[in-house]
Amino acid sequence: MKEERAFPCRRESVSGARRFVRETLVDEPAETLEAVELMVSELATNCVQHAESDFEITIERSAETIRVEASDDGSGGHPTRRSPSPREPTGRGLLVVEALSDEWGVDTQPDGKTVWFSLGAEGRRAGGGDRRLGRNAA
Repeated sequence: MKEERAFPCRRESVSGARRFVRETLVDEPAETLEAVELMVSELATNCVQHAESDFEITIERSAETIRVEASDDGSGGHPTRRSPSPREPTGRGLLVVEALSDEWGVDTQPDGKTVWFSLGAEGRRAGGGDRRLGRNAA
């Protein structure tokens, strides 16, 4: 199963992207749905705030994995995982994606980029509760 939806570069599109996740993955365990929804929210926010671009969310699901992509056509550079201090109000989005996904990465194109993450069947059964930092495929 593969579903795609395009969103305009507006703050309210972030909640639309979360709603798209809930509608598409309605039959997944609640913990998996919440984890994917949170990660999509982080990636959609990056598209709006940093890439300043319209974006597309693609959800591809098989028996083995869920793979989600956030693609933009902005020239906002290459996303980098940061280590913000407790006083910094932002900069934790990719840390969240790294902590909750089995793999994640960035694919760049001449006209934008795609940030993606995946959850395997084992992680889906566990509901995203047993995630470890440092499993970055990028």
